[in-house]
Amino acid sequence: MTRIKICGIRDPETAVETAKAGADMIGLMFAESRRKVTPQECYDIVEAIRAERRTSEVARFEGPARGEVSASTWFSAWNEAIDDAMFRTRPLIVGVFADQEVSEINDIADAAGLDLVQLSGGEDISVARQIERPVIKVVHVRDSMTADDVFEASVPGHAAGLMLDTASATARGGTGEVFDWDIAAEVAARLPFLLAGGLTPENVAEAVEHVRPWGVDVSSGVETDGKKDIEKIRAFIQAVKGARIGV
Repeated sequence: MTRIKICGIRDPETAVETAKAGADMIGLMFAESRRKVTPQECYDIVEAIRAERRTSEVARFEGPARGEVSASTWFSAWNEAIDDAMFRTRPLIVGVFADQEVSEINDIADAAGLDLVQLSGGEDISVARQIERPVIKVVHVRDSMTADDVFEASVPGHAAGLMLDTASATARGGTGEVFDWDIAAEVAARLPFLLAGGLTPENVAEAVEHVRPWGVDVSSGVETDGKKDIEKIRAFIQAVKGARIGV
């Protein structure tokens, strides 16, 4: 089963329909972006999702204790913990931040009732240990990087999960650009992660079959004229669920 995160949601109606379509995670943007939510939009979306999943509680995770562990062991254990939380509380609400103060991130996460925090900027991995929610850390994959480079950037013991996204000089995600899936497949053979970068309803099944990531993330690929398109979201989710990964 490939987990699905739909990012950049900005209204409760789309959030609820996305949840009903089968998304495992809903991403809300708190970093500077055209998709950034206002406090009122955030409140409305979170309340709508809480009503949909019939609980007002933040998801609880039982991740591994910190220590000397391999990247594969660490992230596999955390992915199991996230899966368990998803089973009880779906969809999880993920707040997306980039190069913001730790105190600001923690304050927003508490006030909004976020389940997870995604760090999409150039944060040092040590920042993750100061965040009070489990963290998904984004590794921005440049053209010059190899699978070994990506693996070395995925330091275990701090972040709960990883996302690989296309590096860009002008944006922190949502670029609509694909990076080398061969590199992603090499990394996926060694540790689990969310695959992002240029995914669409048309190419996501191929991506899942080729890379076999733990999960996929999409934002611009399910938009029409810069706004989330629920039909594209449904098509994306169906394409992921229909991908052939057991052969």
